[in-house]
Amino acid sequence: MTPEDVSEYLAVPKKTVYACWKSWGLKGIRVGKHLRFRERSVEDYLTRNTVV
Repeated sequence: MTPEDVSEYLAVPKKTVYACWKSWGLKGIRVGKHLRFRERSVEDYLTRNTVV
């Protein structure tokens, strides 16, 4: 997933994804100069931060 995809999925601004992805525990993958995320990593983040 691109940072843009993640921002749409989480309904946050793209700059928030760039600023917070490490603190959120997302595992980023560099493809050349581009940053990508596995969908599984984003889902794991949501699971860890779900409020019941």
